[in-house]
Amino acid sequence: MIKVENLRKNYGSFEAVKDVSFTVGREQVLGFLGPNGAGKTTIMKILTGYHYPLSGKVEIDGLPLEEYPLEIKKKIGYLPESNPLYGDLTPEEYLYFAASSRLLRGTERKNAIDTAINSCGLTGARKQRIDSLSKGFRQRVGLAQAIVHDPPILILDEPTSGLDPNQIIEIRSLIRELGKRKTVILSTHILQEVEAVCSQVLILNEGRIAAQGTSEEIAGTIKSASFGMDTWVVFLKGVDESILSGLSIPGREIGEKKITLQETGIIRLDFVMGADGRPGNTGDSDLLYSLDGELIFDWAVKQGAKIIGMSRKKLSLEDIFVQLTAEERTEVGP
Repeated sequence: MIKVENLRKNYGSFEAVKDVSFTVGREQVLGFLGPNGAGKTTIMKILTGYHYPLSGKVEIDGLPLEEYPLEIKKKIGYLPESNPLYGDLTPEEYLYFAASSRLLRGTERKNAIDTAINSCGLTGARKQRIDSLSKGFRQRVGLAQAIVHDPPILILDEPTSGLDPNQIIEIRSLIRELGKRKTVILSTHILQEVEAVCSQVLILNEGRIAAQGTSEEIAGTIKSASFGMDTWVVFLKGVDESILSGLSIPGREIGEKKITLQETGIIRLDFVMGADGRPGNTGDSDLLYSLDGELIFDWAVKQGAKIIGMSRKKLSLEDIFVQLTAEERTEVGP
C-alpha cells in the first residue's frame, strides 16, 4: 500500500529526514515513535503531498507521489497535529465543507457525513458549535473529516495530544476500529500509544530509522546487537551467599548480579545473562527461555539449592526506546 525508499528532506542546511525506507501493508497500523524533532511530522507531510522530499521515492497504492499527487491525495485522510477546525461551525456544517472539498455531492455527500458522524461518535454533538465541544470531541471532528471520503489510508499526527485519560482511551479505540479496514500511520512519542494501537513500530531518531518491526522483533534485534541481556530473578533456598557471588553457567555470559537476603531466609538473586559468550540471546525467544531456565535449574541442583521461583524480565518497548534514542542530538532543528 505504501512504499518509501531512501527518503531525504532538508530545511535549509538542516537535514530533517535522512535516508528513510519502509513499507506499510493494507489494514496495518504503523506507529511512528520518536522524540520531538525526530522527523515524524516531516515524513507524514511528505506522504500527504504537503511537502516534497529532497530525494527518494514514495509510492502509494502503486502510484509514484511525484507523478500522481492529486490521485494520491484522494486516497488519504489526514489529521494534522494542530487539527485546524472552524469553531463557529457545527460538526455537521464542517463535514459538509470537508465533503464538498472532496467533490462529494448530493446524496453521496449526505451519506458520507452521516457515516463519519456515526463512526466517530458525534451523533449527539452534530449540531453543536465546535468551539463549545471538549478537546476530545474536537479530535473526533478532526478524525471525521479525515474519513468523510472513506479513504483507504489514514495519516494521524499525534491524535491524542493534550487529551485526558478517558478521551485518550476513546480515540485509541476508534483508531483500532479504523485499522481493521484501513491502512493507518500514527505518529506519537507516547510509548503506551504504540503498544495499545499499533501492529508495527518504526522508531525514528535524528531523522533516521533506529529500528522497525513489531515490538518483539525490535527487542530481538537489539539483543542480538548486544544492546541488552536477559534479566533473571531467581528465589533460592538452602544455598550459601558466597556460592552465588561466583555464579557461573556453561555456555552463558553472566553480567551484573544482585543478591538480596529475604526475611524468610530465602535469597533473591537478580542477574543478567547472555548466550554463548555474547550479551543477548538470538533465535526463538520461547525456546531460549526454556533452555536458559533449564540451565539455571541444573546449576541450582548442583549447588544443592532449591528454586522457589524464577522469572525472566524481557526488554520492554520503553527499554528499547530509551536505548535507541539516548544519545544527545548533534544538530538543532529549525
